[in-house]
Amino acid sequence: MRKDIHPEGYRLVAFKDMSNDETFITKSTVKTKDTIEIDGVEYPLVKVEISNTSHPFYTGKMKLVDTAGRVDKFRNRYKQHYANQTKK
Repeated sequence: MRKDIHPEGYRLVAFKDMSNDETFITKSTVKTKDTIEIDGVEYPLVKVEISNTSHPFYTGKMKLVDTAGRVDKFRNRYKQHYANQTKK
């Protein structure tokens, strides 16, 4: 096994599935800005959209993920750019 290829600084991090509010704790090196308190202990928080508790492959249920909000946000952000493209 090669040395010095794995990251350092593993710590306990809470991952929260935003679609069903399930939270699980595991070791990670991910950098976060948010924190959450679970059973009186504060953990760094990573918000995820889909995890094994909500993914259709693991749950056996089909679920529609809301992407309309993202599309509208993108269109609003680049509305002026599109307007300039159509004028040419």
